[in-house]
Parts: sequence; structure tokens; C-alpha cells
Amino acid sequence: MTDFTLLPDLAARSLGAGVVAANDEFFAEKENLLRPAPPVFQAHTFGHKGQIMDGWETRRRRPEFEEGDHDWAVVRLGAPGLIRGVVVDTAHFTGNYPEYCSVDACAMEGYPTADELSGADWVPVVPRSALRGDSEHRFDVDVEQRFTHVRLNIHPDGGVARLRVHGSVIPDPRFLTGTAWDLAATENGGAVTDASDRFYSPPNNVLAPGLPRVMGDGWETRRRRGAGNDWMVVQLAAPGRITQAAVDTSYFIGNAPGSARLQGIDATTGDLTDPEAWSDLLPRTRLQRDTRHRFRLRAARPVTHVRMDVYPDGGLARLRLIGEPTQDGLAALGLRWFDLLPTSQAVDTLVAECGADREWARDLAFARPFTDPTGLEKALEGAAPELAGRVRDLLAVRH
Repeated sequence: MTDFTLLPDLAARSLGAGVVAANDEFFAEKENLLRPAPPVFQAHTFGHKGQIMDGWETRRRRPEFEEGDHDWAVVRLGAPGLIRGVVVDTAHFTGNYPEYCSVDACAMEGYPTADELSGADWVPVVPRSALRGDSEHRFDVDVEQRFTHVRLNIHPDGGVARLRVHGSVIPDPRFLTGTAWDLAATENGGAVTDASDRFYSPPNNVLAPGLPRVMGDGWETRRRRGAGNDWMVVQLAAPGRITQAAVDTSYFIGNAPGSARLQGIDATTGDLTDPEAWSDLLPRTRLQRDTRHRFRLRAARPVTHVRMDVYPDGGLARLRLIGEPTQDGLAALGLRWFDLLPTSQAVDTLVAECGADREWARDLAFARPFTDPTGLEKALEGAAPELAGRVRDLLAVRH
């Protein structure tokens, strides 16, 4: 199985994730769970409530005086998606870590409050599992649903330093129709699928939202001593024609690449391993250090993947690939999104967005997965033309 930690962290603060609520945070704040830096410890650093810990820590539970049997914290994912693995890190918690943990996930429209989330349909994604002190625990997840929130449960109480939720972003197509957008951005579903080097920092950093703040926010390779050059391959969120590229070397001053090249391929017709199947989007072009470069591209045909070569090595802060998805690509994105919605959310969406009767909406939701427009059209047989049209518009499927 592929190491799930190579996938984006859906709970990263840089993507907009946040800790919505916790039942207790007496000793250390719940927000520490999502801090991007590794946890640290300074011995004999005390506040009014005891040793200051870099993590989330609850008070000692006294069941004979309190209701409930465990503590919990709810996290809003920065990018909703398909969860492939969870990391629960108890670093520096040695005599005060929980005995067990479990993780649930749910999906809700909009921006629900903590009270609204309490009534959500929570799905177990990590069963009750034993924990060790001062250790990183990795849990594989195999649940084929798109989630917007997770709930970390600790049994019965104690401290957890960090929580990471790795997976594949499943963007909401309702925000991606009728305009050009960054087809490579993590928050839109783009991802680095391969790279020559990950020594100093992960290549997925270049697809993160926002501007970099320090050199460590980007991708940096080790110093190359032999022939060749470093590279990465990006799978786009949807097939599309790229019209602009931004190559940002901000904060890379003594270690920026000397030049870069962009190539594209349509993996539905070409082999990713065949060098002859790739075509230039941006020929090898000189780069400046600590500079945001913008390039206009003339893409003659749509691509599914982009390869970026940097010469000979060095660091890159951000890569943006702006373009318009193909109609078929947008439809595939819309169908995948709908297929992975939990049933309750799929029904609510059809009722709210399309004006569907709830019973009909439930029947359509249970007819999934569609995987392609043909399956959707079969499921829409007999529906009123206006309703069928609204469903197609919702999923960006052309009739």
C-alpha cells in the first residue's frame, strides 16, 4: 500500500482547517492539534495549570462525578475529501497520554456549528485503538465517502500533540464551473504523484494555497552532484487546457533553480513513462531567485498531468497552473463528487439545489455510483425534464 502520508493533509491549517469544538481543553488548547510544526517540549515550563504542553490535553476524568466516558475534539477539514489515513501523535506525552483513541467522520453542507455537528451522521473511520506515549501512530482508512469533518475521541482522557488527516481532495464542482481556475491546487484536487527528490520538504507544498512565508513552505531538493536534474509530476484536478503558469521561487535565494521547464500529457491517450508522449507547455526558461514568475501558455490540447523539470536542482515555493477544464473532465469531477457524498448529504443537496422530492432524491442517491454520464442518464429516466436538467447542471453533465 502507498504511504498515505505522501498525500495532502486535509486537516492542514494552510488549507483552512480548524478545531471547531472540544469537550475539554483544561491543560492545553485544542488548536494545538493542527499546528504545522513538529511538537516541542521545554522541561520545567509551568503555567498556572501545570506543565505547558504543545498539544491538546484534557483534565483527569473522574467518572463517578462526570457524565460520559471519553474526551473528544471536532476538526473541520480545510479541504473535504476521501480520507486514506490518520496520524495521531502523542509526542512528549508520557505519563498523561490516552490509553486508546478512535476517529469518526461526517459530511455536512455549509459551515455548521458545534451544536449542529452533534446531530450529524458520524461514521467510524478508525476503530478504538491502543496508544503509546511519546509515539506517532498511523492508521489506514478504507471508507469510500467524502467527508468534511472528523472527530478525534480519546479514551478516557489525556493529551495528544498532533492530528493529521491524509487523503485525496474531492472538490465541490458547484464552485468550479464557468471559469478558469488553478487546476493544480491542492484545495481543488490537484496532487503531486511523483518526484525525483523529497529530501528537505515535500513537493506537495508547491500546490498549497496562499503565498509562502518562509523557505520551508516550499519544495527543496538535496544538492545534485551528478548528471540529470530534479522534477515532479502533478496530476490535475480535471483534464483541461492550461493558459497561465506561475513559478514562484520566493525565499529561495542561494538555492533557486537556474531554469525550469513545463510539459503536459493526456494520460488517457499517452503513457506517463514514455518521454515522447509529453509535449512542451513552457520550454526551458531561465528563473530568477526569490521571484514570482508568471507565464502565458498556448495550450493546443487538454492535459491530465504536468511535469515540471528544474535545472539542475534547488527549491520552488509555489506552482500555479491556471486553465479551464474540459467539459468531460468537469463532468467526471462532478460525478465523482456526487458518488462519494454520504447518502444523507446527497439527498439534502438534491432537495435544496434541484427542488427534488425527498423520496425521489433518496432513490437517486441509492442508485449510485454512476461513474459516467450514461449511468446518470439511466437513473434519470422518467424524471421530469426540468428536474433532470437541474441535476445535470448540478453535476456539470452535458445531455
